[in-house]
Amino acid sequence: MDRQFQQRLKSSEVMQTRQPFFEFFAGGGMARLGLGNDWQCTFSNEWCEKKASAYRAAHGGEELRVCDVAELTLDDLPGVPFLVWASFPCQDLSLAGNGAGLEGNRSGTYKPFWKLIRGMVRRGRQPQLIVLENVVGTLTSHDGKDFAHIVSALVEERYRVGALVMDAVRFLPQSRPRLFIIGVHADTIVPSALMQPQSSEPWHTKSLRSAVQRLPEQLQDAWAWWSVPLPSEPVPSFGSLIEEEPTRIEWHTKAQTDHIINLMAPLHLEKLKKAQLLGKRIVGTVYRRTRPNENGVKAQRAEIRFDQISGCLRTPVGGSSRQTIVVVEGRQIRSRLLSPREAARLMGVPDDYPLPEKYNDAYHLFGDGLAVPVVRWLSTTLLTPIATASRVMIAA
Repeated sequence: MDRQFQQRLKSSEVMQTRQPFFEFFAGGGMARLGLGNDWQCTFSNEWCEKKASAYRAAHGGEELRVCDVAELTLDDLPGVPFLVWASFPCQDLSLAGNGAGLEGNRSGTYKPFWKLIRGMVRRGRQPQLIVLENVVGTLTSHDGKDFAHIVSALVEERYRVGALVMDAVRFLPQSRPRLFIIGVHADTIVPSALMQPQSSEPWHTKSLRSAVQRLPEQLQDAWAWWSVPLPSEPVPSFGSLIEEEPTRIEWHTKAQTDHIINLMAPLHLEKLKKAQLLGKRIVGTVYRRTRPNENGVKAQRAEIRFDQISGCLRTPVGGSSRQTIVVVEGRQIRSRLLSPREAARLMGVPDDYPLPEKYNDAYHLFGDGLAVPVVRWLSTTLLTPIATASRVMIAA
């Protein structure tokens, strides 16, 4: 299966027509999956050996360099990529994080990454496109100063900058909004249809518009509102992604399921009872969260939803972040953790993607990754048309 998957990604016919790109903070290569056959990865970097192992299993990884991005030099980077993609760590920028922002140990790895990009530009090896992906909290981190720092760095190197807040829920049954900052070098022709004179929903959210309004005037002058259409394909239901016979995970015992039910507040118990009254199979999800009880004391609660949309898939840091499936069929209620394959499906990763052997490694890989259809849509509607226009101009 691994060989079949790699062959599908590495067709010799498409290799000749693809634009080169670099993938920093590559994880399991989900940006590469989304970009697809229009692009050829000529360099990738990931510091975590477990994620790098998943990357190699899926993509081969001849171009993968496993090390801290701060250890890389310009001599490690081959040629001139048309696109650089960087999904730098989000922990210090997340609303649930420690608030350290770009000064943090994890999200601060943006800085050595950008030092490399600046060095490439100064040597005349500038990429025509740069995509920076992170959590929406980037917009408000340090009262918007971190966002302004990123935009300023791009503008300083002569990039026109714009951003989109794209939620995976428009492609997959998972609520997962993410910020995509797209920089296009001043020397690159951008077809007029790919820009619009002002912001518009849903990709230009209120939080994004507010962040742009807080930027200094010279940065606003370099801002572009990218024009990306809405997808029209139907979104699959959460239940349709669930394995009938889950891999690498066991169903809970009755006692374990009862414990989860006992953690539910009256509102969520009522949701469960209504699902039972439907008399048919219905799949829901549960997250355990810490909430104040009726006495104002913080206690663990189980919150259930049956809207066929999963909560945001996260990394397994503590038991509360693991998502639980609840299957209701009349009086029968079963529960278990989300399986690794189901986690992959929630990210739009194809079923022939090789799974890590250990449950936590798989859950961490996908919970920390990119929603593949979101990347594919961004590439199809914006990145590839810019690259195609560039090829046409060169040919002319």
